[in-house]
This record gives sequence, structure tokens and C-alpha cells, in this order.
Amino acid sequence: MDLAAFSAALPKVELHLHLEGTLEPELKLELARRNGVDLGQTTVEEVRATYAFDSLASFLAVYYPAMDVLVTRADFRDLAMAYFTKAAQQNVRHAEVFFDPQVHVARGVAFEDVVLGYHDAVVDAEREFGMSAGLILCLVRDLPLASAEAVVEQMLEFGDRIVGIGLDSDERGHPPADFAHLFARARAAGFKVTAHCDVDQEDTVEHLRQVIEDIEVDRIDHGTNVVEDPRLLELVRRRGLGLTCCPISNSFVTSDSKAPVIADLLRRGVRVTVNSDDPAYFGGYVTENLVHLTRAADLTPDELIQLQRNAIEVSWASAEVKEGFLAELDAFEALVAPSL
Repeated sequence: MDLAAFSAALPKVELHLHLEGTLEPELKLELARRNGVDLGQTTVEEVRATYAFDSLASFLAVYYPAMDVLVTRADFRDLAMAYFTKAAQQNVRHAEVFFDPQVHVARGVAFEDVVLGYHDAVVDAEREFGMSAGLILCLVRDLPLASAEAVVEQMLEFGDRIVGIGLDSDERGHPPADFAHLFARARAAGFKVTAHCDVDQEDTVEHLRQVIEDIEVDRIDHGTNVVEDPRLLELVRRRGLGLTCCPISNSFVTSDSKAPVIADLLRRGVRVTVNSDDPAYFGGYVTENLVHLTRAADLTPDELIQLQRNAIEVSWASAEVKEGFLAELDAFEALVAPSL
């Protein structure tokens, strides 16, 4: 077995995945027909031709309009279930996935249809694949703050279906500090907290400082620019904060995948993880991201296994799920690693 096959067979945990970012062209066209939405595209090839990006802003300009095809509770269930099916095929055992309700509510979609549709898929994925999953409500930082405050109020009514709160979208002029009161509100209600600090963005090191020191997040999404501040890097390492890295998407919105940085952080004892972000748009699910990182940074089998140990340790899964995954990972290591 070579390392690519090893990466494919490896039991996995995914912690940085936007459900709306799993909208493959085929499903996009199907939902558009179902809901009478005129996309201006009629073939898979035409849809894929629009998936061309050279920055975070150019990606978001395509990403948000695509969501117009999501209208009903069934649509959200079908989108999430398509992801869980793909993830199960890639041996993902546990996933914690983002969704952006503000965008949907602004289009007139009921908040409960979004949450319940996605939760329907969580239930179905557990029944059909034995996969556990948690939903993370992401605040869209470049929408009006009032809309973020409104969805947090609604989130409080769905505490049994949502495990945490996050922060995503365009960081320019929208520091995490603007949302500190909402994170505090959510934490007090029992939700876990994370936040995007995308790679190589404006004021990214200050944003990292805010989420680490002021907001005290439970983990950080992306976050590799922490290497630019030795003090913050030491805080991340000492606190055991997870960084949910996405090498393939990095290469679309920045100059490179940051594979050497991710590998260096791993080797320095930082709890980095590897994830797929928006795989329908960037052309790689979690296995492809692991293979990319392995080839770009010469990872060993032990390091690939450590990435999965990191992921389950910084996940918000139950103790039972964590114990079960670690036992499966140990068994995989004992059986397969000696063959490499």
C-alpha cells in the first residue's frame, strides 16, 4: 500500500467543511429545476466554468449566489446527505460541519427549515453510515451585525441540534472583536466556539490575537498565519488549540497550499488537522487534501495518523465517539502501517 492508498483507507475526522460548499454542479442543476431557479447555466460544464477563483473575494462572489437553489427543508437535507454519502465513502467517521443561516434567512427561507433540513441529514447519516456529526452555525462577518444577532437568538432555541458557533466570510474590515458579545452569549448557553482566521488576509495576526486572547475560542479555522507571531504560536501550542487547515482551498485563495507550514506546525506539536473546506468548488474532499499534503510535505504514515488523533482530540464529539474512533485508529495502525 502506498501513502495515497493509506490516506484513502485511513479512518478520518473532518472539522472544517461548509455544507453550502459541497454543492456539486449536478445537484445545483437538479435543485434549480426543482425550485424554478434560473441559473443562467444549463449544463454541468457551464456550472463548472463559473468555479474559477484567485482570491477569497472572487470565491465568495460565486459561492453566495449559488445558494439561491436551496429553498426547502428537503433541499437542505439533500445537500447535506450528498456530502455525508461522499464522506462515508472516504472513511470519515465523525464530521463537524458549518452552515450559513443568515444568507438563507435574507432570501426568505425560514431558519428552522435550514436547521431541521441539515439535522435530518445528520440523523440519516448516523443511521445509514454509522457516522456521527455536529452542526456549527457560522456568522457571516460581512453581513449586517443585526442579522448575526437575530440568528443567534434563533440558535438558542435549537441547542439540541447545533453544537457550536463559528465566524466566516470576508475578513476585511470585520474583525472577530465585532462579534465577541455574540460568542459570549453562545458560550454561556453551552455552545462551543470557533472562528475563521483565513490565510494571508488583512490584519490576520491581530484577528488571531483577538480569537485566542479576547474571545478564547475552542479552536481556530485555518489559522496558519499564527507562525508569524511566536507568542501567539506558543499560546496555541500550550492550550492545545486545534487549527482546522485546508491545503487545497488555500491554493485557490492565496499563492500556495501552505503545506510546508502545516507540516511544520504538526511536527512542532501543534494540533493541526486536515479538512476540505468547500470541496465542490475547490476539487478535493478530505482524502484529496491529505494526499496533497502528503506529497507536498513528505508526511509519514505516523504523521497521517497523528493528524487524525489531533482531529478527534480537538473535536466536540462525545467521549464515547472519541473512544470508539481512537480504538479504530489504533487497530488500523496496527494492521496497515507495518505494510508500508
